[in-house]
Amino acid sequence: MPIQILPPAGAPRVLAAAQLSNSLGDGAYYVTSALYFTRVAGLSPTQIGLALTAAWAIGSVTGVPLGALADRKGPRGTAVLLALATSASVASFLFIRSFVPFLVAACLYAVAQCGLAAARQALLAGLVTPVARTGVLAHLQSTLNAGLAVGAALGGLALQHDTQGAYLAVFALDAAGFLLCALVLLRLPAVPRSVAREQGEPRLAVLRDRPYAVITALNAVLLLRMPLLSLAIPLWVVDRTDAPSWLVSALFVLNTLAVMAFQVRMARGVSGPRTATRAVRHSGLVMLASCGVFAFSAAGLPVWTTVAILVAGAVLQVIAEMQQSAGSWQISFGLAPAHQVGQYQGFFGTGVPVARTLGPLLLTSLLVVWGVPGWLLLGGIFLVAGLAMGPAVRWAERAQAEARAAESMVIGRLPTP
Repeated sequence: MPIQILPPAGAPRVLAAAQLSNSLGDGAYYVTSALYFTRVAGLSPTQIGLALTAAWAIGSVTGVPLGALADRKGPRGTAVLLALATSASVASFLFIRSFVPFLVAACLYAVAQCGLAAARQALLAGLVTPVARTGVLAHLQSTLNAGLAVGAALGGLALQHDTQGAYLAVFALDAAGFLLCALVLLRLPAVPRSVAREQGEPRLAVLRDRPYAVITALNAVLLLRMPLLSLAIPLWVVDRTDAPSWLVSALFVLNTLAVMAFQVRMARGVSGPRTATRAVRHSGLVMLASCGVFAFSAAGLPVWTTVAILVAGAVLQVIAEMQQSAGSWQISFGLAPAHQVGQYQGFFGTGVPVARTLGPLLLTSLLVVWGVPGWLLLGGIFLVAGLAMGPAVRWAERAQAEARAAESMVIGRLPTP
C-alpha cells in the first residue's frame, strides 16, 4: 500500500498547504532558537526559560476565548489574523536584544499560536464532514512532520555555519512561512459564523463542561510523550546509557518519518467514539511497553544491543503517539457542539502547552533522577490515563444526552403560537 501524505483535493489540500508553509520555518526555528536567543539576542538560559514558561502559560488560557472568537466572527478570518500575528511576533525576534521585549514577543507568539490552532480546527470542522475529519487530520499531521523534517535540515545548515546571518535567515524564513500560511488560508471558502447563543447559555460554555474537562486533562497526561521525545529521552541516552550521542538525532528522525509515513494508515480504523477510545486505550498499553523497554536500555548491555533496545522503545513510542493522536482527534471533535467547535478545540488544545510547561520538570525528575523505577511509574501513568479515557467519554456522552432530553422537554412545554 503506497504512503499517502497529501489529503484529497479541495479544502483539505489547501489546509495541508497552509500547514506545510509554516511547518518548514517552524522546523528550522525549533533546532536553532536556543542558540539564536543566547548568541544573537544575548539572553541567558534562565531568561529564555522564564519567558517561554510565562508565555505558554498565558497562551494556554487564551486558546478558549480566541476559539470562541473564531466561532462568533468566522474561523477563516480569525485564523488569517492569528497567522499574521504569529508572523509578526517571529519577525520581531529579529530585532530584540533584551529581556522585556523578548518576554512581550514570546507572549504574543504563544497566544497567537494557541489561538491559531483553535481557529484552524474550527475552520476544518466547517469545511470537512464529521466522518472525514480524523482522516484529514492524519494527512495534516503527516504534512506537518514532512515540513518539520525539511525545516530541521535547513536549521541544521544554519547550525553548521553558526553565524548571526544564518540564524537571522532562519527566523525570517519562519516569519515568511506564517505570512504565506495566512495567504493560503484566504483561498478557502468562508465558513458561516456560529448561531447566536441561546438564552442563558454561558459565553464560554466549555468551561462548565466537566466531562470534557476531564477528557482534556487525560489527554494532557498522554501528551507528556512530547517532552519525553524532545528532552527526557535525549538526556536518558546521554546520561544513563553507553549508546552514541548521535542516536538522539536518529531517534527524532525515526519518529518524524514514521508519523509522516504511517499516521494516515493508523487513523483509518478510527471512525467513532468506540474506536477512538480503543485507540487511546491501546496507546496507553503501548506506552507502558515502550517505557519498560527504555528502562531496560540501562542494563549495561553491549553498545549495539543497547542501541537496538533504544530503537525498539522509540518504535513503540511512535506507534502509541499515532494511536493517541487519531483517537484524541475523533474524541475532541465528536464531543464538541457544532456551534462551539472553536472554543472547545481551544480548550482541548491547552493540553499541549500544559504538557510542554509541566512535562520537562516532571519527566526529568522521574527519569533522570529516579532512573528505571521512574520509567515504570511513567508507563503506569500513561496506562491509567489511556484506560480512563473510555469511561470519561461515556460520561460526556451521557451528559450530552441528558442535556438534549432536558432541552426537548422545555421546548415541548412551550405554548403553541
